[in-house]
Amino acid sequence: MTNTGVVSLLLVIANVAFSYKGFISNAFFEQYKFEVDSILVRKEYKRLVTSGFLHVSWMHLIFNMLSLYAFSGAVEYSLGAVNFLIVYFASLVGGDLLALFVHRNHGEYSSVGASGAVCGIIFASIALYPGMSIGFFILPFSVPGWLYGVLYIAFSIYGIKSKRDNTGHEAHLGGALIGMMTTLIIYPSAFASNYLTILIITVPTMVFIYLIVTRPHILLVDHFNSSKNYYSVDHQYNEIKNNNQREIDRILDKIGTQGIESLNRKEKEQLEEYSKR
Repeated sequence: MTNTGVVSLLLVIANVAFSYKGFISNAFFEQYKFEVDSILVRKEYKRLVTSGFLHVSWMHLIFNMLSLYAFSGAVEYSLGAVNFLIVYFASLVGGDLLALFVHRNHGEYSSVGASGAVCGIIFASIALYPGMSIGFFILPFSVPGWLYGVLYIAFSIYGIKSKRDNTGHEAHLGGALIGMMTTLIIYPSAFASNYLTILIITVPTMVFIYLIVTRPHILLVDHFNSSKNYYSVDHQYNEIKNNNQREIDRILDKIGTQGIESLNRKEKEQLEEYSKR
């Protein structure tokens, strides 16, 4: 892989700065995260982009930025800065749109993270260089890029269908597909030399998305209405939101029974923060 380009580094800096602001300000975080009702009902479409620059924790942020760093150099070198940005943001929005469609009936479903965009960059690099080796951070081996792509798509489809883990596979799958397709539109000669790998990856993905649109009952996503908490790296905020609301309700009850003078300093700060939303 080539060294990370200027645009890639700027994206890393933007992710770190925006995420840090979200770490220290819950109001900022709530204002810019992906949330179904906020997008579909209140038409806050900016969240389709801004949520991709927020993260759950430093570990979540670092993992995504290391992944972006590892794959962005080759893509930016091959496509150029402007086209690299097109692939990045198309993957980010594409991943969120698929998640929005899948969870359109789960109004409080929310998420953050650059994973969709990063998956788009990874699969753009696979489209351009299917023979490259993809290593893992803690394991002493690597796999061919084309094999990684096939396994990743298969795992994402299984994850969406089964919901046996707590990962946001919808955004990952959408970002990966859009990243690869956008790269091929920009650099069509890649298809001629790598068509077999690309078809093996894209055909089952597009068939599955078609089934999502035409036969949504095949998805077992009603788990979100059950008592089980889906607490994932990308999608863990419904529980946080509910906990915050319960705390505010407790404070308001305390004011109703004992008066506002009964609040301690922490409770007053929580109430003030809540009033700013």
